[in-house]
Amino acid sequence: MTAIAKTEAKADHLTELENQSVYILREAFNKFEKLAMLWSIGKDSTVLLWLARKAFFGHVPFPLVHVDTTYKLPTMIEYRDRLVKEWNLQLVVGKNEAVLKAGDTYPNGRATRVECCGTLKKDGLKQVLEAKGYTGVIVGVRRDEEPTRAKERYFSPRDKNMEWNVTDQPPEFWDQFKTDYDPGTHIRVHPLLHWTELNVWEYIHRENIPVIDLYFSKNGKRYRSLGCAPCTFPIDSTAATVPEIIEELKRTRTSERSGRAQDKESEDAFEKLRRDGYM
Repeated sequence: MTAIAKTEAKADHLTELENQSVYILREAFNKFEKLAMLWSIGKDSTVLLWLARKAFFGHVPFPLVHVDTTYKLPTMIEYRDRLVKEWNLQLVVGKNEAVLKAGDTYPNGRATRVECCGTLKKDGLKQVLEAKGYTGVIVGVRRDEEPTRAKERYFSPRDKNMEWNVTDQPPEFWDQFKTDYDPGTHIRVHPLLHWTELNVWEYIHRENIPVIDLYFSKNGKRYRSLGCAPCTFPIDSTAATVPEIIEELKRTRTSERSGRAQDKESEDAFEKLRRDGYM
């Protein structure tokens, strides 16, 4: 295959991914009332935000929810506030104020990393969703990022407590999605489920999507996955541009979340968090 043919094939594949995601976003908006989208400010949820703007012709017709643990790297908050202003976004910020006030968080309190994720992220998310009455939430998770996420569906039901029964998921064939659920069911929508980390960066490159510069190497280090400052660490890397990140990903065998310390606390910690309502 010639270089031109390879480029065209890659472009066609990205367009197919984009079209599927746009279809899912429009289907969710059509089927569910009180819909919101989670925005962690990282590469995946920002690509999802870009797709939402495409799906609805430059306008995002639902609010973006950012669960602020107050431990995010300052650059992330600066980036968030800049895009909100430039793209005229509806931003809803949720915080677990009670836990933050008590100070029982990692690393200053008694909580472990996983317990801190549970209270600041999982419980913080539940609080803002209940307060605003959102019954459906769009999330930028991908199957290839973490084994538990590979068990998700595009339209994934939770119970009234937002808990996930991983063993009871609806079948999904082609583009036939189950969107009719009993009252009280909470829905998570995953338009990026079929994307890979490499796809995300190829799409960022094609679309010239603005991302946080923490992803780009400085002094031989860069962040591959972004979370809270006490639990997220950079990896060794010389990739300082999007094309260099793409080439690095084609060679690496290291896990995307290798810099996320909370994933290493126990073998099933992440799945327990997700069963209880985490992203």
